[in-house]
Amino acid sequence: MKLQRGLSLNAMMIGGALIGVLALLAMKIIPEYLEYGAVIKAVKSTAADTSLKDASVAQVRTSFGKRAEIDNIKSLTEKDLDITKEGGELVISFAYTRKVPLFKNVSLVFDFEGASNK
Repeated sequence: MKLQRGLSLNAMMIGGALIGVLALLAMKIIPEYLEYGAVIKAVKSTAADTSLKDASVAQVRTSFGKRAEIDNIKSLTEKDLDITKEGGELVISFAYTRKVPLFKNVSLVFDFEGASNK
């Protein structure tokens, strides 16, 4: 007697559907985390800019706005930044929420926050 080997049609259909759902999630989630990484990079480089050491809050916001435009950051504007000075150093913090629709009435909600001193 020979034993049959391989996948049944049902197993391939279930496996394909699972791979499709995982691919959908990856295509929706990865861009949000890439943009969050760009936000962190822009905030840290703005805070580390030595020309902004004695700058006003408006100048710091403008500098971040230019960096955000270059990095194509759409989720966070310069108005959403909390700018303070701690120990003579510029500290920029932020927090924002992104709602990513998956399909019909199902969405993912991300709460991002960070600061230049972390």
